[in-house]
Amino acid sequence: MNGQAETPALIWCPFPDEESALSAVNTLLDEDLAACGNLLPGMTSVFVWQGEKDTAREFGLLVKTNAALLDAAVRRLAELHPYETPAVLGWRCDAAPPETLAWLAGIGTPKI
Repeated sequence: MNGQAETPALIWCPFPDEESALSAVNTLLDEDLAACGNLLPGMTSVFVWQGEKDTAREFGLLVKTNAALLDAAVRRLAELHPYETPAVLGWRCDAAPPETLAWLAGIGTPKI
């Protein structure tokens, strides 16, 4: 292994409900853009949107992928999201054990 597929990456995105978050992560898994998604239920978001402070109950979604797929996975998640302007944030990770690196490096590779 070498290159970006060996570098782990994460994506964070809040969703309005569990159903839309599950649908989005299942699509990413089916399209081989991610290895795993973790839903964090019952999250309270406090934010400023269009100049107004607001609060909403949301589900957090943390997606595990690799750096080679990060940009495509972020774009796809934004397309799938029910919000008009979703907050989708992706980043490359600095450290992971070898087993996790190998698992995430296998995403997006041809299956025999």
